Amino acid sequence: MEGINKRIEEAILRADRIGVKVISLAALNKNEALNGGGTLFVEKHPDLKVRVVHGNTLTAAVILNEIPKDVEEVFLTGATSKLGRAIALYLCRRRVRVLMLTLSTERFQKIQREAPADCQNYLVQVTKYQAAQNCKTWIVGKWITPRQQGWAPSGTHFHQFVVPPILAFRRDCTYGDLAAMRLPDDVEGLGSCEYTMERGVVHACHAGGVVHQLEGWTHHEVGAIDVNRIDIVWKAALKHGLRPVSSM
Repeated sequence: MEGINKRIEEAILRADRIGVKVISLAALNKNEALNGGGTLFVEKHPDLKVRVVHGNTLTAAVILNEIPKDVEEVFLTGATSKLGRAIALYLCRRRVRVLMLTLSTERFQKIQREAPADCQNYLVQVTKYQAAQNCKTWIVGKWITPRQQGWAPSGTHFHQFVVPPILAFRRDCTYGDLAAMRLPDDVEGLGSCEYTMERGVVHACHAGGVVHQLEGWTHHEVGAIDVNRIDIVWKAALKHGLRPVSSM
């Protein structure tokens, strides 16, 4: 871990020296256990001019905007992760019941206490996949086996923010792509493709760095996701011509 963080830190400091305005961590470079979603670097170097961005606010926005507005209940795995927490808190404000799969009552209650008092009862801790056998909207933030997928009812849609993506095992269900955005057509100089994406398409967390720069935002986007900024970042992305990519 120390070696990985050292290389990330060197990249941030080099970007700072040459005048880069925003550095987007993305992928596992922003892993919470690794460096607190980038918090480690901005606390160690408080005078950075470059803005350090994990981009997960836009990732959350892309996932949340895939969910139909009439959905009343979702099943969420990876529920106490950085993205899971933000998704749960956002949806409960919309009066959507969120079945949060976690064995840790302590971590669940910590998130539940962050919700407005009149929304807390929309967050429900569950400890088994069986709890979702009547729920057709699954948001998957932790890899699940075909056997675990078997608990989903026919017609379920699997949204996901897990790397690698889950296996599309169920023929009677549908599967979303990893959160991604298509860059505007007039963007030039893209010499490569990201992971399994086609040219001109980037992971939502990288797109978050692009939006941060285009908007001229001066804060670092590190650590926990600010739920109040999810809609702000989403609207800014659309304003600049970025569009979500989804198989739905």
